[in-house]
Amino acid sequence: MALDDSAPLREGSAPDGSVLLHTEGHAGYITLNRPRAINALTHTMVRTVDAALDAWERDDDITVVVLAGAGERGLCAGGDIRAIHDDARAGGGASVAFWRDEYRLNARIARCTKPYVALMDGIVMGGGVGVSAHGSVRVVTERSAVAMPETGIGFVPDVGGTHLLARAPGELGTHLALTGDAVGAGDALLLGLADHFVPGDRLAGFAGSLTSAEPAEALRRYAAEAPPGELAARRDWIDHCYAAGSVEEIVERLSDCGEPAAKQAAETILSRSPTAVKVTLAAMRRARALGALEPVLEQEFRVSCTALASPDLVEGIRAQVIDKDRDPRWSPARLDAVSERDVERHFAPLAAGEPGLGLTD
Repeated sequence: MALDDSAPLREGSAPDGSVLLHTEGHAGYITLNRPRAINALTHTMVRTVDAALDAWERDDDITVVVLAGAGERGLCAGGDIRAIHDDARAGGGASVAFWRDEYRLNARIARCTKPYVALMDGIVMGGGVGVSAHGSVRVVTERSAVAMPETGIGFVPDVGGTHLLARAPGELGTHLALTGDAVGAGDALLLGLADHFVPGDRLAGFAGSLTSAEPAEALRRYAAEAPPGELAARRDWIDHCYAAGSVEEIVERLSDCGEPAAKQAAETILSRSPTAVKVTLAAMRRARALGALEPVLEQEFRVSCTALASPDLVEGIRAQVIDKDRDPRWSPARLDAVSERDVERHFAPLAAGEPGLGLTD
């Protein structure tokens, strides 16, 4: 989408209609508009959202930005993984370019100079977390299902997901990163992935009130107490099991601790890509040490570029999305066949001449 720098942006859309933009009062509204794909992100969508932020941050009449998703199923199910699958088979150049702009957008959202209100209603996964959970006002509903499910497709949490999950209490973030499990509103608040609960039947009223009201004022009118989550009661065994030094030991502790939910978590991890779960554990622990979002995004970019060339990414997307047989054939197929060297190469510097994100220069 081309923007006219000489005039403030008021209305517009992506060239293909995949993002709708409009302003009302003092609010700028961004609507992800691919409802049949649960608003899965494309490169065009990322560029459109970035351009809107660029325009609205310079527009004194806009005091708040609001992100929502079209349709009834969710804000955003993640990146367009069918496109990533096809690109990975063709060499991966388009996916690298997409991730470079997507991760830069994630950092920009976190730095947005105006309140950025994300309506995290329904499914919010992968890239959907990236365009919402870095915002300054993150709202969930009773319909919210928030997850970083990448290990299930042979990939590693990205879009700043390892940064967000590494900051969660105890080892709750490690649990979600390795299993890819989704959480509801109460647990999203506990994890620090969201800030406020607004019942679904009040969400439209809340969003509309932002045309004239400050987010804090609107929240006082529309927010409520979230329904209870499940993870707080599981902290003891989660913190103990996921503090282990390796994925193998984590699985062993989960299997032996006597809790049915822990045994299920072990079985889930064992069904994921062995390479992906080992790289994910390493990425989580490095993210915790790195601290700030920008260096973590730089790390995730290196990891993603390496994973793009892995057979597990293509195979995982094939099994889950293309053929839908839910029977991925991981390579290697066992945790003990993934060496430390296999893990470490994901964190190696980019190849000479290959630009990074430029966030920490």
